[in-house]
Amino acid sequence: MGLSVMLANNIAAIEAFLRRATGAKEVAVKLVGRLGGGAIQENWAVDLAIDGKTIAAILRADAPSGIDESWGKAQEFALLKVVHAAGVKAPQPLWLEETGSVIGQPFHLTQRLSGSADPRKLVRALEEEEGDALAQELGAELAKLHRIAPAAAQADLAFLPAPAADLVAARLAEFRRRLDALPEAQPVLEWAVNRLEDEAPAYARGGDVIRFCHRDFRTGNYLVENAGLTGVLDFEFAGWSDPYEDLGWFCARCWRFGMYSAEAGGIGRRDAFYAGYEAAGGAPVDDGKVRFWEQMAALRWAIMSLEQAERHLSGRERSMELALTGLVSLEMEYDLLIDLRLPGFKPVPKKRNEEGDAA
Repeated sequence: MGLSVMLANNIAAIEAFLRRATGAKEVAVKLVGRLGGGAIQENWAVDLAIDGKTIAAILRADAPSGIDESWGKAQEFALLKVVHAAGVKAPQPLWLEETGSVIGQPFHLTQRLSGSADPRKLVRALEEEEGDALAQELGAELAKLHRIAPAAAQADLAFLPAPAADLVAARLAEFRRRLDALPEAQPVLEWAVNRLEDEAPAYARGGDVIRFCHRDFRTGNYLVENAGLTGVLDFEFAGWSDPYEDLGWFCARCWRFGMYSAEAGGIGRRDAFYAGYEAAGGAPVDDGKVRFWEQMAALRWAIMSLEQAERHLSGRERSMELALTGLVSLEMEYDLLIDLRLPGFKPVPKKRNEEGDAA
């Protein structure tokens, strides 16, 4: 049974849950519709009427199958509470149902923010000045997130595993393990792991730099309205990490959605993003470290895309979207061959699209 049918059949159960959670006498839930994006999570817009007060909310539950990196609903709810309390523009967490007894699986309800997260429309809609201003806003928001240190949130986020002493080496070892778990060999990605292991010592940093990181901070995971930032979304991968992982993930070529010259998320200049980060209290940005983590991002996304495809190929969850996501790994291989300078590899000449941007 799909989640849409499950929700429609359990409106009364959701209303009863909210009466218990809020102590309200009258609760009405209206299912507005499913929101786009998110192969790992399902997000539904719902309108709540609680003792006469109307609340625009999002009901968020897991897709039929997920991936190992993604947190469950209870953990994600706890992450949102910490992030929202830190002043980050994230949806306010409202109520958590972690038993699965109401609709057949755990879910949480959060504030519904205005704006659009559609990345392909966004990167083509912004004027240059608007894109740079948004990049600065996003840099400032990321700096707020990176103020959260392990000691400051230890009790609330006790479920987060402590980071390894050598975070880069640990990440690369994890990538190798996940590649080994796939049913087919991936020689280009194995080569990329080897190359990054060779370069890793120059980018290793001590445990004192570890901060709370989004770990999927990119265009498509924030909301924009009238060219301004209204919210940062999707904290299901968040954890303790080196802040450069977030900086590199945002700037990685794979998250520019075809607007390759706009190196900050496909929306603006890299230096505008850095400037916003530093002005809001983030540490001075080392561009070389960001670019190293961009290569780590390409490798991580390649592996994730193959894992997504395997959800379909294994029969766990039949989905054309998941099947096509597996093809992303080919683009990431191409990026890695360029960025890691495979001897003798010659990139094909870049074509131009109708807007004059490199394709």
